[in-house]
Amino acid sequence: MTDWIGILKEQTITGDQMGREVPKMLANPDISEVQVKTLFSELEKQADFAEKLRQALEKFGHDFPVIKAAERLEERYADLAASVAEKLKAMRK
Repeated sequence: MTDWIGILKEQTITGDQMGREVPKMLANPDISEVQVKTLFSELEKQADFAEKLRQALEKFGHDFPVIKAAERLEERYADLAASVAEKLKAMRK
């Protein structure tokens, strides 16, 4: 049986870390467009995984607080991806 709660906990720790690291990366004046594109792609993958995780938690009938935590994780990755997209847009001007 898959430990969905364990996966959520691990992903939340990673999401917290990314929430701290991504702004630092984007603030680095030496970051390249390729690096920003790669970061965006990876964050999109994480957001997609978080969405699938939330769906699995819902499917298996986990409690509302667990589902809410998965939704927050999904939103965090989407927000981070959006901030990276803004940086990429600014770099292309």
